[in-house]
Amino acid sequence: MHEDGETVLNVDAADVLAFDPTLYAQLVKYPSEVITLMDEEARTLVAELATGGEGGGGGGAPLDPADVVLSTKPFNLAEVKAIRDLNPSDINQLVSVRGMLTRCSSIIPDMRVAAFRCEVCGAEEHAFNDRGRVEEPAACGACGARWAMRLLHNRSGFFDKQIVKMQESPDAIPPGEAPHSVTMLAFDDAVDAAQPGDRVTVTGIYKAVPIRVNPRMSSLRAVYKTHLDIVHVGPDAPAGGGEGGAIPPPGAAGHARAADASREAAAARAAELRALAADPAIYDRLAASLAPSIWQLDDVKKGVLAQLFGGVAKSYNGGRARGEINVMLVGDPGVSKSQILSYVHKLAPRGLYTSGRGSSAVGLTAYVAKDPETREMVLESGALVLSDRGICCIDEFDKMSDGARAMLHEVMEQQTVSVAKAGIVASLNARTSVLAAANPVGSRYNPRLSVVDNIGLPPSLVSRFDLIYLLLDKADEGSDRKLARHLIGLYHPEDGQGGGLGRAATAFLGGVPYEPVPTRTLRDYIAFAREHCHPALSQAAADDLAAAYVDMRRLGDARSTITATPRQLESLVRLSEARARARLAEVVTAEDVSEAVRLMRVALQQSATDPVTGAIDMDLIQTGVSAAARALAAKLAPTLRAALAGAGPGGLAVSDLVSSANAAGAVGFAVGPAQVREALRALGEDVVVMGDAARLRGVE
Repeated sequence: MHEDGETVLNVDAADVLAFDPTLYAQLVKYPSEVITLMDEEARTLVAELATGGEGGGGGGAPLDPADVVLSTKPFNLAEVKAIRDLNPSDINQLVSVRGMLTRCSSIIPDMRVAAFRCEVCGAEEHAFNDRGRVEEPAACGACGARWAMRLLHNRSGFFDKQIVKMQESPDAIPPGEAPHSVTMLAFDDAVDAAQPGDRVTVTGIYKAVPIRVNPRMSSLRAVYKTHLDIVHVGPDAPAGGGEGGAIPPPGAAGHARAADASREAAAARAAELRALAADPAIYDRLAASLAPSIWQLDDVKKGVLAQLFGGVAKSYNGGRARGEINVMLVGDPGVSKSQILSYVHKLAPRGLYTSGRGSSAVGLTAYVAKDPETREMVLESGALVLSDRGICCIDEFDKMSDGARAMLHEVMEQQTVSVAKAGIVASLNARTSVLAAANPVGSRYNPRLSVVDNIGLPPSLVSRFDLIYLLLDKADEGSDRKLARHLIGLYHPEDGQGGGLGRAATAFLGGVPYEPVPTRTLRDYIAFAREHCHPALSQAAADDLAAAYVDMRRLGDARSTITATPRQLESLVRLSEARARARLAEVVTAEDVSEAVRLMRVALQQSATDPVTGAIDMDLIQTGVSAAARALAAKLAPTLRAALAGAGPGGLAVSDLVSSANAAGAVGFAVGPAQVREALRALGEDVVVMGDAARLRGVE
């Protein structure tokens, strides 16, 4: 039921087709007339049922069908068109299109019935909205005065109207083609039925309206402007049909989905997913089913699986703790980073795939544009805002511009996008998980440098990732042979490996075979878990989390280095909740915490290990410089200062400073140019560095 008391009756067009194909054909070809007749028939039927149900068999007063406020909404047409396939032959017909909403305007009051009053005799007349136009009466029906009518706004009737823009889904755009879009008009119950970023299937009447050359002239253009009058909005279903598509977030879209979906089918699907969760090995089975064509990378798959399920967002004392998990993949070329991003993009109930090279700051966040309908400045949502409550996959993360990268700081921690442009000051929700893939500087990872130095990203941005995995291409004859046989099995199923394209027959994790979960079922399972499962920490899990955090901090006591920060503790909580969600559990157990700690330790051992000392040091990620490097710089500083004091105005070359430091034996072992440059940076403003030379600031 709508807010104004109107009852909506959703009519499945598949049932109409099965009942009478001729009626279905007329519904598609003449929707305005047939839907009106369906409304009248439904009102009559409701009136008869209401009258017959009173007084025990028809004894009640008859109910006038005109008093019944009811409208029918056909949906689920036999053919769902792509936006680019809409043709002039579809005009004034009922069509269904699938795509992603990119913008929804504010609610506009549109006149339904206009009330006019004669300025001469005071008589009132009413005019109805006819295809977007309200004609003013030329003469008063009472006194005959011409053009004496005045519009009465307070006695006119209005209904809600919203301008919606829908674009083709990113996965439905043909290669090399620009996405097509269509403007849609939503009325009454269809207003705010979905939000920007939702992937929906819209059923509506395709219309064309003429465009005036000048608003003050009656001449029209030869080209008409088309739009879609929305009749019904439902979730985007996969190509095979069914309700396994994207599930909108809670709110108006969630209620629309609940109204449209069959209760019996939804209950059966939920029972099927819960039966799947009862498998004791469901966690390993889900991880093996994620990107089964990619060999090994077991811990990476489990970390990405935790990102797909996500943690539970919390609000307390006006603050908010995010539940989204951010993951970064750093590694050599050809280690399946982009393939993992593609798999996640297909599995995520909501999200986008973009490349760092082709993304600008406004394209990722939001930009201001002029609305062609209202001529007002409006906000257009970017990729991160459209991925709200989903996953934004960013490839080539290291090649992003500095402006685009700076916008991610607020998104990844505060989960918002703040905009102050063209007089518009707003804060948009961007509760999205970021899955980034980056190549090292020079396209080859240097194990002698830290992660921050390898990828060239600011430490403040790298520290916002919960898990950072290094995917290195190491030569090993045994692993290379297994990988080669696996890749060949993707193209040659008869190699004896039980392969087939994507190894559809068997999925492996840690060398153990599992029956893979189909992609559609896995997508439904993830969406179902995110919507219905909100696990809470048990007392045992809370104690284990505190103990694990203290143990991680204790690792650096002897060396005075930071091995964990509160961000790592929050990441452990999110990872534990994600693993509990993978089992559809309502309570986080100690086993979930143990797996979260293991995933965190694996990621820290790969990304936060000091290449000099071999110890875990979070300063590498937090500041880009390890504690050992800072201590070494402090020891070298006096020796370098003394050497520069004895040099002339031209200073000394870095190679000469290296020789002086090694000759003085300041640290007990041979140092290199990298350590000397770090020590020069530690001297700060006292030293002027000129390319490969340095001098004291006071020496001229």
